[in-house]
Amino acid sequence: MNILIKQARIISDKNPNNNKVMDILVEGGKIVEIKKSISAKGNIKVIEEEGLCVSSGWLDLQTVSCDPGFEHKEDINSLIDCAAAGGFTGVCIHSYNNPALHNKAQIEYIINKTKNKVVDVYPLGTITVDAKGKDLAEMYDMKRSGAVGFSDYKHAIKDAGTLMRALQYAVNVDSFIITHCNDESISHGGQMNEGEVAVGLGLKGIPALAEELMLQRNLSVLEYTGGKMHIPTISTKGSIDLIKKAKANGLNVTAGVSSLNLYLDDSSLKEFDTNYKLNPPLRSKKDVQALRNAVENGTISVIVSDHLPQDIESKELEFDLADNGAINLQTSFSCALEALKEDNINAIVRCFTSDPRNILGIEEPKIEEGSEANLTLFSTSGETTLTEKTNNSRSKNSPFFNKTMKGKVIGIVNGSKSYFN
Repeated sequence: MNILIKQARIISDKNPNNNKVMDILVEGGKIVEIKKSISAKGNIKVIEEEGLCVSSGWLDLQTVSCDPGFEHKEDINSLIDCAAAGGFTGVCIHSYNNPALHNKAQIEYIINKTKNKVVDVYPLGTITVDAKGKDLAEMYDMKRSGAVGFSDYKHAIKDAGTLMRALQYAVNVDSFIITHCNDESISHGGQMNEGEVAVGLGLKGIPALAEELMLQRNLSVLEYTGGKMHIPTISTKGSIDLIKKAKANGLNVTAGVSSLNLYLDDSSLKEFDTNYKLNPPLRSKKDVQALRNAVENGTISVIVSDHLPQDIESKELEFDLADNGAINLQTSFSCALEALKEDNINAIVRCFTSDPRNILGIEEPKIEEGSEANLTLFSTSGETTLTEKTNNSRSKNSPFFNKTMKGKVIGIVNGSKSYFN
């Protein structure tokens, strides 16, 4: 399909046409022309939208497919549909599977099942066998099979020696470690952020200390071993300060934040809606403002959806029994825009495009004539309402159903493939 994108504001810091309104012609999966005005000729799909913007394709560093093992919650095809509808041309899949993504066979399963899809899928192998934090997984074999990095997903590595060996081994295979920060000896039994709201609701809190203490330990191990570490979802002001200090000291560390934690605070839990029960938990307004500032100033490099599908049996329970997580691929951009506002659209796009790819060590697609098209089309003036009809996930654990939010994803173009809402 040939596509003509009309009067789109290009948002790309390194592009000479950054912030200019241009027409873009895509033929045969390549950008063949970028001009002030291009006339539509022949059989061509024309994209026109008020406030239309275009950037290189968005990449989400934290999703799960639940496939194999939990396909009733999500499978690879439904995940790709969610990602495409949310504006992502690429996603990283963490291990929330049975069996875990802990050997080359599992990595090859993901790669083979996602070939020639509209969304590029990048699997992350586990750091340890079954993500249980004990024995190191087959990192070398998984890297050769296509794993772009290593993560035990939401399972923090309790043993500092295991983390140390994992970092050293990752260096040897020219890769890096993604590690969640949560000291379960402190957070054990916690249901939400420790604070006034938790006290008022009578729920056991999860102290900021549980995240910050584990983060400090991980950074100390990184300082000793060298290598590269990414912290996927920080949630507290103290964590931001630790990341900032570590970067100033020359450590090769990056940090991400869930768009849910950017947009919402712990007051959202006052109605005991389990769709707001997340890991890391929604924090205080003070923490949320610090996270927003950290995205604006570049301390936080990546905004992720933290898309975690859960079935009804996992969510429609008493609050303390419900599982953590929310589906968010289709609403992640709106969460970020609601939180950071249109004035910070360049920072949002950076956290969706260039910085995630820098972490993975892959080149950002160029918006220039002759390049293969890898584009996300969106509007900051449009609106999005997630409904049961428009939800592409197999699960329904979203707090945003039937709520109108700022921002609208028009669609994506990835080579000769495209998806439009």
